[in-house]
Amino acid sequence: MWSFFSRDPSKDFSFEIGELVASLIDKSVWNLHKGRKKGSNEEVSVFVFDLKSNTDADLDIAKSAVKRLKTLRHPSVLTYIDSLESDKVLYLATEHVDPLKDHLEKLPLEGPQRDLYIAWGIFQITRALSFLNNDGNLRHNNVNIWSVYVNSSGEWKLGGVEYVTSTQDGFSLKVVPALEVYIPPERNDQSKMRSITKCSTDMWGLGCLIWEVFNGPLYQQSSLKNTEKIPKQLVALYCELVGSNPASRPNPADIITRCRKLGGYFKNDLVDTLLFLEEIQIKDKNEKNRFFSNLTLHLDNFPDNVCKHKILPQLITAFEYGDAGSAVLAPMFKLGRLLDETEYQKKIVPCVVKLFGSNDRATRSRLLQQLEFFIGHLQASTVNDQIFPQIAHGFMDTNPTIREQTVKSVIHLAPKLNYNNLNVEVLRHFARLQSKDDQGGIRTNTTVCLGKIAQHLHPQIRQKVLISAFVRAMRDPFPPARNAGVLAMAATQQYYLLTEVSSRILPALCQLTMDPEKSVRDSVFRTIKGFLGKLEKVSEDPSLRESMEADVNTATPSLSNAAATWAGWAVTAVTAKFYRSQSDTVKSMNPVASKILSKPGSLEQPSSSSLSTTTSSVTSMTSLEHEDGSRGNESVSDYDYNNWEDNENWGDMETGGQMQSSSGSGCATGTSDPTSPPSGSAAKVTEGWDNEEWGSLDEEPEAEGDLTSPSEAWSPSDTAPILPNQKNNIINRSPQSHWEDGKIENNDSSHNNARLEEAKKKREERKLMRQKELEAKRATRVIGGGPMKLGSKKI
Repeated sequence: MWSFFSRDPSKDFSFEIGELVASLIDKSVWNLHKGRKKGSNEEVSVFVFDLKSNTDADLDIAKSAVKRLKTLRHPSVLTYIDSLESDKVLYLATEHVDPLKDHLEKLPLEGPQRDLYIAWGIFQITRALSFLNNDGNLRHNNVNIWSVYVNSSGEWKLGGVEYVTSTQDGFSLKVVPALEVYIPPERNDQSKMRSITKCSTDMWGLGCLIWEVFNGPLYQQSSLKNTEKIPKQLVALYCELVGSNPASRPNPADIITRCRKLGGYFKNDLVDTLLFLEEIQIKDKNEKNRFFSNLTLHLDNFPDNVCKHKILPQLITAFEYGDAGSAVLAPMFKLGRLLDETEYQKKIVPCVVKLFGSNDRATRSRLLQQLEFFIGHLQASTVNDQIFPQIAHGFMDTNPTIREQTVKSVIHLAPKLNYNNLNVEVLRHFARLQSKDDQGGIRTNTTVCLGKIAQHLHPQIRQKVLISAFVRAMRDPFPPARNAGVLAMAATQQYYLLTEVSSRILPALCQLTMDPEKSVRDSVFRTIKGFLGKLEKVSEDPSLRESMEADVNTATPSLSNAAATWAGWAVTAVTAKFYRSQSDTVKSMNPVASKILSKPGSLEQPSSSSLSTTTSSVTSMTSLEHEDGSRGNESVSDYDYNNWEDNENWGDMETGGQMQSSSGSGCATGTSDPTSPPSGSAAKVTEGWDNEEWGSLDEEPEAEGDLTSPSEAWSPSDTAPILPNQKNNIINRSPQSHWEDGKIENNDSSHNNARLEEAKKKREERKLMRQKELEAKRATRVIGGGPMKLGSKKI
């Protein structure tokens, strides 16, 4: 029974007592220990007073401290949590803090960052003293480096409240010898006692604290005369604080007012930011937007612990419960890098998921711009189930900027997307954007993006899609789009069978050797040389074929391997650069209507279940599919498509028409009814990567279109690009040959040569016949007396 009365009193305390903090020994009646709340990992600080080793006077001081701290509630005063008194010991639990002296010694900050932080700390202590002296009519009587503590957020907290008295009472006697150095000089001069004000004693202590922050602990009052290390902005104020006349010492409220003026010591970005966040609830929306827009620029100068524990929680709260809007996203995501994975999943990810459901375009745009900063923290299931369905809306947005940013976002999303989202949904949207979007920059960047995500595509899908998509890009009238198609073809060279290189890729590239733009021609020649080099090596050593085609059916090949090959230059170009629009310098050209030759055919489609689309992501296509004319009205001269930088701001997309292919064979004009969306299988063909029979027709096909030429031996999907200024005729091909086959008919060389010779002779005959007809017409006009007059009737 006696063991019950003699048990350890700490067992009734809700906190575990940890190791002793040595720096505070002999500086206080308390011993400071690290502590932890029982049953959790919450850290606290525990002040311990041993009744047996201290006097009754000391016990009264300790009890007074517990009472004062329990009733004082202020952001800059040490936070009370719990206390326990027994016949042996007195416990006081507070928020987890370190003594200011220890904190300054370990502070890793240097230069301007350290100066900003110390100014914020001194401001907090000054504010706490203003609260005590002016609002509470209390005198602290113990302001020095040993009574100030720093919590995990980097905030300075005023403690050491053992000697707090009313401003009407006399001075309290300090029982710790080490604290006698902080006694103000008027205590020993009765003539000055009448000049004492309610704040003069604490202002003397504040002066001592300022000296100790820059010089270390004070051991002699005479050292206060040395002001070499004190900032120049503070010297005048410091001299007032440690002046011998107590009446001349300023009120803490006046100090704050003076130092918060322009050029004052408390007027800096860190203090401004933290004060604004404390008062954010009373700020209007315009002030919040302006503040958050400028905050990102200043974060690098702020201490990490202040950003993580003080600023970030305020940003999250402002987002969840305030009207901060999309402006809060950039600083919030930038500070998210300071969190560990568990904290990030708990604090940031819920905000991200909630934001992607927003209908506000500004919010969606900022999210897409900041995607690279948080995508690495998102689980694949979260991306596929909650985020991608929302992002997919952007592919069909009527705003070109949103469509453009959505395309770029796929670069970061691709590694986390599942089969259906990446190989079906994304490619379906890419096919539509590349073929129908009226913005040349978006068509270009769709090609660039496809080249970047090629390594993540399923091998079978990749083999069917890449060549068709890049050949389509090489037919685009927009020069950067053609260049992107060439570069993407070279950068993904390891994914093509050599038979496809010879039968589909090289014929398409050769047509661009006469491209009007020299930069396109340069890329083409370089790419052709590379592909020919591969074919030549295999011709000399057929055993190399297997190694060259090793990545064709590989699920996740590495682009780093490709960079070591002849196409490394193209890999760098495609994977590092997007096209940047410069609409302010573009001069539009007159649109030229072109006729399009199209042939039915489609990719081998997966099952209907895998092609299911999210109906909620389908918006009105009227504005998206509206066509004003051919895309050939886009300017060439004012674009620098060798400088596609990811980190640059993109300008407005150049406006142009769209190139539309018909769903059936035959010819169709470049414009169509924008209100008639594709339906059934025709829609799949229109949106697929398979409409390879494109080109402009300036003349009707010849009657002898069934004749064979060297180009007729190519697969239909390998039809070469048709340049905007090209005047050549397009020979109609047989609809029986499908691009999916990827095969070339095996004809013996003699038969081919005979057909070629026959075709050549017939072309010569037709040429002679046309010349004779033109000469006959000219002769008729000369005989008839010149050109016909208006209104005359031909007989």
